[in-house]
Amino acid sequence: MRTVGWLVLSVAIVAGLTVAVSRAAEETPTTPPSEANAPATAQPPASTVTITPKDGAPPPSVTIIGASDAHGVLGRDVRSAADEDMGRIVDIIVDRTGHVRAAVIDFGGFLGVGSRKIVVDWNAMRFGKIVNKKDSITLELTKAQVAAAPEYKEDTPMVVLGASGSLQPLQAVQ
Repeated sequence: MRTVGWLVLSVAIVAGLTVAVSRAAEETPTTPPSEANAPATAQPPASTVTITPKDGAPPPSVTIIGASDAHGVLGRDVRSAADEDMGRIVDIIVDRTGHVRAAVIDFGGFLGVGSRKIVVDWNAMRFGKIVNKKDSITLELTKAQVAAAPEYKEDTPMVVLGASGSLQPLQAVQ
């Protein structure tokens, strides 16, 4: 799986560089009059493939994030500060500006039976030691607090459970 990720990243970088080089080649350079009579330079080989986006958009930027610097959170176990099982992250809630506001945790039950979804404030979670898939995220709430929270249902107003004083109200975007 890791090899596939590197392969995809390599292909994206090569595609981006190819587009950048092709755009640079398309620009007509301004040559001084002394170079106007100079012999023509060799043309690129016929096998060179030029990739140009159809819509003329610039190529995307590429950022490389080290494997130890960032980790996915969906499906990750959540535990309380007292090491109680709090469930598993099943969704992320963002506001209209794209800022992460909360996480949906599948709480309670056994093997998905009898569980319910609870929304917790993103700032109430601590990601300190998530080095591999087995590591969990810590939630600054007790199991009793989460158990008392109302269930989350999609497309209905949600109650976001947060650590005392940490939740900021959602501002309406005009």
